[in-house]
Amino acid sequence: MGRIALVLVVLAALVGAAAVLLAQEDAATVASSNLRQAWQIPAPAADDTLTGSWLTGELLVRASSRGGLRAYDLTDGGQLWNTTPSADAAERGTVPCAMSPTLSARGIGTVAFGKDGSTCTWLAGVRAATGKILWSMPLTSTKHPAAATAATYLQGDVATVVSENFLGGVDIRTGDRVWGYKARGHYCNAYDWGTDGTVLVGDFCLDRKTRFALTAYDGRTGRKIWQKPENAHSEVTHILSGSPLVAAVHTARQDAVRVLDTSGTGRKLAVGDDELTSGNDTAADHSARIYGHVLVTPASAAGRTVIDGFDVTTGARLWTHDSAVLAVPAPGADDTVYAVTTSGSPQLIAIDPRTGHSRPVAGLPAGTGTWHLTSGTVYVRPNGGVLELNALGTNGGVRLYQ
Repeated sequence: MGRIALVLVVLAALVGAAAVLLAQEDAATVASSNLRQAWQIPAPAADDTLTGSWLTGELLVRASSRGGLRAYDLTDGGQLWNTTPSADAAERGTVPCAMSPTLSARGIGTVAFGKDGSTCTWLAGVRAATGKILWSMPLTSTKHPAAATAATYLQGDVATVVSENFLGGVDIRTGDRVWGYKARGHYCNAYDWGTDGTVLVGDFCLDRKTRFALTAYDGRTGRKIWQKPENAHSEVTHILSGSPLVAAVHTARQDAVRVLDTSGTGRKLAVGDDELTSGNDTAADHSARIYGHVLVTPASAAGRTVIDGFDVTTGARLWTHDSAVLAVPAPGADDTVYAVTTSGSPQLIAIDPRTGHSRPVAGLPAGTGTWHLTSGTVYVRPNGGVLELNALGTNGGVRLYQ
């Protein structure tokens, strides 16, 4: 993971420091109401690792290395279904290794499986309400027999698959191929990265005049959005947003987080020494997102967990909120930025994305049923309930506070 380091002018540094102090003062206010733990789902094993999750109005779907793919009733935490792949699929591996961050409007998502939770051999379309596997497709072939890491994303009814073995889009309803990646030349090495709506490919082609290039493709159609000649290989360490496209790119000359325009160039974000991530210290979380013209994203600052807000039109850092994990708003929730504080007594807070000002929403319990999450996903439900999904089994599985 590359470390993003940019030099800020003195004025920007002073403004950033003021924003941090203001956010901390706001967060010091104590919430007038408190949530209690309603139920808990234990982790299936201490070495369990969260792969991903989906949340609907009625259920939570959780994928993990030791728990497989399971759904739970939000009312009481009772298990609703457990997907059991076919005997043929079992030979290829039944451990979830990748999961689309979202569901389609039809309630369908994609999950990749393999033998070890790190590399993937096949992909499936899964109906969230029932756990039924609607279709499946291999991610290995005679030409590419070895399992590889993979990621999958949705854009409408098209799911993209981003892997060393397969790069393209499939129909979420049937699994039929919609588009597939074609290399620029016959002698190319390509590296791919994805997010909702966009796929980036950095390649090196011996038989082309332009040896190095970075190209963006539309995830739904496979159409080339832009292609930028490069002097050397570019490594994309994080994609923080698909629209506008915001990516952390490492090159031989510099590390930078950029808002990329239609030509592949763009404005740098003033990240300073902070290291931005797309989720709360785990690839299973996708809490970074755009609110209006502000990118709100988890970050690490000198070993501390923080949340940063950036104006994507100017690149300026607007504010930093110290010691908090960013939450994902549940379907049907408003555009409020929610987070949970991780120092002192934990509490749910709401953050104004433009100013970084925060206000307490509800306290979370201490002692029995206390808050445990430092890495993983936090959902805030429309009714004010808070779901805690820990990334590691050692910190527990799932807890609902309401």
